[in-house]
Amino acid sequence: MKRNEQFPLEGHTALVTSSSRNLGAEIVRVLAASGANIITTYFQSKSAAEELLDEIADTPGTHSTVHGDTHSATTTCLLLESAIAAAPETIDILVNNAGTNAPQMFVDVTEENYDKVMDLNVKSAVFVAQAVARKMIDQGTGGSIIHMSSQMGHVGSPTRTIYCTSKHAIEGLNKAMAVELAPHNIRVNAVGPTYIETAMTAPNFADPVF
Repeated sequence: MKRNEQFPLEGHTALVTSSSRNLGAEIVRVLAASGANIITTYFQSKSAAEELLDEIADTPGTHSTVHGDTHSATTTCLLLESAIAAAPETIDILVNNAGTNAPQMFVDVTEENYDKVMDLNVKSAVFVAQAVARKMIDQGTGGSIIHMSSQMGHVGSPTRTIYCTSKHAIEGLNKAMAVELAPHNIRVNAVGPTYIETAMTAPNFADPVF
């Protein structure tokens, strides 16, 4: 991998959730190229997670992966315990990347799909960030927490009512966390991509009308 000299992160550890494929994997590649130690997490594809570790193996940091389901607070906490244990010393960067969507017209939204989207996009983001923030405060070294939001955290769209709800929630969470954690030298930001081609969005790109 080409080394990124413009943003050196040697000696810093980054935890990236849901990072074996797609956008999460690309985030890992950028952080690894900058010299960071990397902890990836995966839910379904162990082989993809291991392939990504092989890909970044020649970068300066130490790299590991943790299996876990971020759909519930209980399993999220277990995942974070494993991730924190895997950290060389500190966790300096969190990229809260796990997320999903279940497009439906609002009048057709089911409770099952509401729970699916809100549990992963909001609930897991809250408790992952909480666990990492506690560690950063204990470390006393500050850090950076980055939530993966969306353009849908700022606008509305048909069939995206619950997804928009979840991402608007992330924007509010982000602002409140930033104020509360600033005294601990913990910076909190949200990144709002537009449409990036991933396995989830590929069918949209294949539709000429879209």
